[in-house]
Amino acid sequence: MSVDSEAVRLRGEADEPGWEVDPDDEWGVAVITTVGRQLRLRREAAGLRAGDFGRAVGYSEDMVYKIEAGKRIPRQEFLTAADEVLGAGGLLAASWEDVKKVRYPKTVRDLAKLEAQAVEIGVYVCNSISGLLQTPEHARALFRAAQPPYSPDDVDRMVAARMARRAIYERDPAPSLHFVLEEAVLRRPVGGTMVWRQQLERLLEVGRLHNVALQIMPTNTDAHPGMDGRIELLKFADGSAVGRSDGAFNGRPTHDPKHLRILELRYGTIRAQALSPRESLAFIEELRGET
Repeated sequence: MSVDSEAVRLRGEADEPGWEVDPDDEWGVAVITTVGRQLRLRREAAGLRAGDFGRAVGYSEDMVYKIEAGKRIPRQEFLTAADEVLGAGGLLAASWEDVKKVRYPKTVRDLAKLEAQAVEIGVYVCNSISGLLQTPEHARALFRAAQPPYSPDDVDRMVAARMARRAIYERDPAPSLHFVLEEAVLRRPVGGTMVWRQQLERLLEVGRLHNVALQIMPTNTDAHPGMDGRIELLKFADGSAVGRSDGAFNGRPTHDPKHLRILELRYGTIRAQALSPRESLAFIEELRGET
């Protein structure tokens, strides 16, 4: 073994980089189970007990068993260390290419896939800043505020998944993106003053992109169709679309043309009542000056 087991700190289970497996994700379960089986077979062939192997790579014996049983998703550094300890010639390390495709929950992957295909995305959010607009620090503060609390490892995974969705800004050709956010959301100093200021700066950065329209709904405005929750509309190159609203159709995604017309009407009304993109950027700049 070329890894110095004495030099590797043995982590507690709460700190260990192994993500929970989504039991409803059949493909993800299959991938992680296969990787775990290969790991166990190679460890046994090397004549290593789980405890000895765990010490060599910096994991507890219990966590090694969970990964081998397909109950936990290993991180890249674990697979790299395991490959070196077991002399797998790069095969275990290479399995990261499959693992990384299923490290995020299926619902997040499905959303990211739709966003990656859409040519137009419209989002109204009333209770928070849209995930596509969040900084890592802002997202982390939101996840940490959840009750019951997420484990530190789950928070890391969810933040990484949210940040991965920002690849949409690098697409070519660029999709048309428009967001409407409530003023009250921008005034909440989530994560503290520095995180709040960085989030406002991120909004200004994105709002100035040529393919983005960012609008703010003033608190002193009259009632509007988004008062009962989020609205999302995604349109695709083939003319199809999908939409969702917290206050309509049981909150489920819909492709029904009649439902989509209703959502488009509501979203259009919201945009009409919000500040213009130019006014909105000026508002955010003013708010940033107050931080």
